[in-house]
Amino acid sequence: MQWAAIFNDYNVVGFLLLFFRFAALFLTVPIFSHQNIPITIKAAIAFFFTIVFYSSMPPLQISIDIPTIVLAILSEFIFGLAIGVVLLLAYHVITFAGGQISYMMGFSLASAIDPQTGVSMPIISQFLSLIALMVLFSLNLHHWVLLFVDASLKSVPLGGFLMSEDFFNYTLHATSNMFLVGFMIAFPIIALSWLADVIFGMLMKTMPQFNLLVIGFPIKIMVAFVVLIATITATMLIVKGQMQEAFNTLEMFF
Repeated sequence: MQWAAIFNDYNVVGFLLLFFRFAALFLTVPIFSHQNIPITIKAAIAFFFTIVFYSSMPPLQISIDIPTIVLAILSEFIFGLAIGVVLLLAYHVITFAGGQISYMMGFSLASAIDPQTGVSMPIISQFLSLIALMVLFSLNLHHWVLLFVDASLKSVPLGGFLMSEDFFNYTLHATSNMFLVGFMIAFPIIALSWLADVIFGMLMKTMPQFNLLVIGFPIKIMVAFVVLIATITATMLIVKGQMQEAFNTLEMFF
């Protein structure tokens, strides 16, 4: 009788919904969504944290029938995806800036598979993305996500999440902000590259024997790397601020 009381319908469905909340988060949130982490490991981690947080789960507030449970599982997936979108828009500021820098340096065709997203990405974007990932670890983003889940259990009942208009408004704002901040990060290198092009154009007019391919491009790459190294600290501070701002806006889900 004791086991029957523990494994009743409400407890089992609540455990299942909590597992799907963690699983959806680990599929979308930076750090946890890393492509090098096998899906079985992500599922095992989600199962472990479901057991840990099960004791703090409030009583289930939905009826126990198949249509309601299916809708509740879908609601938990949407909840995790919405949080992942908010954080990824802040994180991809650095990858957009890296793409612009790669283009100005002439590295737009030099791409590699990014281990974070599993897609082809310019090497400068990948380099900055990996540094930004270390910054996220230094911010304890993985701890923030777990604390957010604990807070969400008290404010967003399992299976009761509904998409609000605030989320769509924030998504539009964050998308435009991603391009704006990304261009701001890449602007020093873009400006110096444009200045170098003007200087090289003047040199080619005054000295026709000046070989742009042999001399000009290596100089542009060297200048870009010098500026990139000089501004890398400020760039990571901007990424840090964007991630903190994104986490602060997660309160709109409560």
